Amino acid sequence: MASAGDTDLKACLEVAVAAAKQAGEVIQKSFYETKNVQHKGKVDLVTETDKACEDLIFKAIQKNFPSHKFIGEEGSALSGTADLTDEPTWMVDPLDGTTNFVHRFPFVCVSIGLTIQKEVVVGVVYNPILNELYTAVRGSGAFLNDNQIHVTQTTDIGNALLATEVGTARDKETVDATTGRINQLLYKVRSLRCSGSCALNLAGIACGRLDLFYEYNFGGPWDVAAGSLLVEEAGGRVADPSGGAFDVMSRRVAAANGSLIEDLVRNLQYPQTR
Repeated sequence: MASAGDTDLKACLEVAVAAAKQAGEVIQKSFYETKNVQHKGKVDLVTETDKACEDLIFKAIQKNFPSHKFIGEEGSALSGTADLTDEPTWMVDPLDGTTNFVHRFPFVCVSIGLTIQKEVVVGVVYNPILNELYTAVRGSGAFLNDNQIHVTQTTDIGNALLATEVGTARDKETVDATTGRINQLLYKVRSLRCSGSCALNLAGIACGRLDLFYEYNFGGPWDVAAGSLLVEEAGGRVADPSGGAFDVMSRRVAAANGSLIEDLVRNLQYPQTR
């Protein structure tokens, strides 16, 4: 049975899957309804569904693991901590892709990751609209609806499908840097996709739908914790876009198969402003 110290990872996975499916039901029921939308920023949105799902997930996990800590998108201050320690810590995005949710674009998901000693050891990403459940336990592989998944075998960046996001900032310096990176890579890759969900982009790398993914300045570790484990357990690599080791708390991520990660990192190295 998978474990990390005294923690039963199989039990953690089962609780996370059950919580994700409960939250998924809430998302599914309200997907085509009119939303009550609030703005966290100019284009950064939050809905009542985000908050309801996070509350549901936290309560389900707390019931089973009362001593565990939490870092969550909508309520970190209320639900535990904003700092990562060695203690078992759940990172929860109750609804990744809120803008998609508001616009009824079906790339939305629940993302739940568990870290122990600052390492992600359990990951669940669930898209209730497409009925896709991604799961991983460190050392046990990655799965989509119980079928094992693997990253692509693409070796030529010219044949690669790239995913990234434009983010929520709209100041000129950030937008210019963002579009500059995209322009740099468009000369090298086959094509580009922006799905609107960091967690689902990482899941896309893990299941072989995408070859390359990077993103800067996403919301927080809840966006990448589960997805980064999916990629690694599917045989891929996750790194900092600078080429250094991936830090789940850094709000920077690059992911690809082992053959392409160095190409991706190398092509991201250029001046950020002009």
